[in-house]
Amino acid sequence: MSLPKAAAIKKEATPARLKQRGWKRIVTSDYWVLYLCLGYFLAMWPFTPGLASSENVSNIFSNMLPLLVVAIGQTFVLITGGIDLSATSSIALASVVGASIMTGDNGLLGASPLAVPVGILAMLLTGALLGWFNGAAITRLQMPPFIVTLTTMIFFSGFAIWLTQSRPIYNLPDAFTAIGKDALFFVPYALLVTMLIGIVAHVALSRTLFGRWLYAIGTNAKTALISGVPVNRTVTQAYVVSGFYAAVAAILYTGRLETGSPVLGQRILLDVIGAAVIGGTSLFGGKGKIMWTVFGVLFITLIDNSLNMLEQPPSYFVIMMIKGAVILLAALLDTVRAKLL
Repeated sequence: MSLPKAAAIKKEATPARLKQRGWKRIVTSDYWVLYLCLGYFLAMWPFTPGLASSENVSNIFSNMLPLLVVAIGQTFVLITGGIDLSATSSIALASVVGASIMTGDNGLLGASPLAVPVGILAMLLTGALLGWFNGAAITRLQMPPFIVTLTTMIFFSGFAIWLTQSRPIYNLPDAFTAIGKDALFFVPYALLVTMLIGIVAHVALSRTLFGRWLYAIGTNAKTALISGVPVNRTVTQAYVVSGFYAAVAAILYTGRLETGSPVLGQRILLDVIGAAVIGGTSLFGGKGKIMWTVFGVLFITLIDNSLNMLEQPPSYFVIMMIKGAVILLAALLDTVRAKLL
């Protein structure tokens, strides 16, 4: 082949290669879901003119905060190769436990100045204890995480309903409801709480031995065990983190709604797991970042918000179908990304 012909072929191939590299760079980027959010936002804007209003943007971020807290806890578990289906039931049980202590309607400490701190502490301990129970059952009984957390999801939910006889708990102290509604110098308390625990989670995963152990277990648990990683203890701790973060979300949800509800959070399980997976956390373990989960939660919340703002909003079930399709596509894309990386 002559030199001019070879040069021509190379010149013609270069744009295609550059285009392929450009798509690969986007798909494998840590920010690909953020790009997806931006593309979806621009695509839906003509159909929902109010989507970009300051009030609606504020509403989007307000709605995503409690969901983000639960999804961050779920990320810890997913990195180990497990799953926590009971996270939303933990929200409900923690909510009614705390509300039962704080309510002014014959609450355990309703009239006491200690009602709010004791109630919050009880909620956090409830979440952590439920997480420990999941982790202990999985590691000590060598049971699959899916089966264990599916069982506890049903049990925790039923227990919350039994405790309250299916009735919500009202008349919560203003000092508690302020956490979910009020702000400090125009910055919502819920945002401050979410930022704090998000930073703690990021540091734990990226800068600590505990974080390295989680990734090692998710990549190959047997190899991690041989290398000296305390697998059972670390996995249990991951579920404790998930339960604890679910309790924090319960505090935010309960404060915002001013109600302790035995069915609180029951509809967000798909959102919690889907947000983490859409963000890039692998269902097979060994991969995940808090930043990815933030982007995934933003995308899920944006879908909900935009569809509900249409002139003829689809039903709840249609929205769930759309979310399911998006999560399936995200799982497929995760497989593609794994091959490209």
